[in-house]
Amino acid sequence: MSEVLQYNKDLGFLTGKLLIAMPYLEDPRFHHSVIYICGHDETGSMGIIVNKRLQSVTFKDLLEQLKMDFSSDLIDGPLNYGGPTEVGRGFVLHTTDYLAEASVTINDTFALTATVEILRAISLNRGPQQTIVALGYASWSALQLEAEIQSNGWLVIEADENLIFKKDVEHIWQHAMASIGVNPNHITADTGHA
Repeated sequence: MSEVLQYNKDLGFLTGKLLIAMPYLEDPRFHHSVIYICGHDETGSMGIIVNKRLQSVTFKDLLEQLKMDFSSDLIDGPLNYGGPTEVGRGFVLHTTDYLAEASVTINDTFALTATVEILRAISLNRGPQQTIVALGYASWSALQLEAEIQSNGWLVIEADENLIFKKDVEHIWQHAMASIGVNPNHITADTGHA
């Protein structure tokens, strides 16, 4: 490859954007993934997969494991697979209507918190309006994500709260593609140069 990838601050960060895996991305950890980018700078990137559920463990299972009380009307559901890095560590991607001291505000709409405090707030119905509780995260080293985007591994779109917190999780990838007018059946892995 004769071209040298460089991080360019003038092009802006990918923080707060969504990555959509291209249909031919074979890696099973990312196949048909939609990833919210929580942080991106010259040192690398970090994101949470928003459309993959862990069927083996629920939110109430996690609370019971942490010996936390929870409201009797708490709606239980599966946790998300946030990505292959640190799969034993929990993260909550949420709306900014709830912010704790340890919360990282990503933009006006989204924040990320990785403390027991937010789990306690959610369990007692005092947490954010919209949440994704995930185990693990996706990460890229410096320039790695830029290279994957350049080689057509990912599409980048604006993050949409309604898409990210969609209850119909198994169709987020299709909805993300449709939101930008892309029919996945018409995409090929072949690339060309003009």
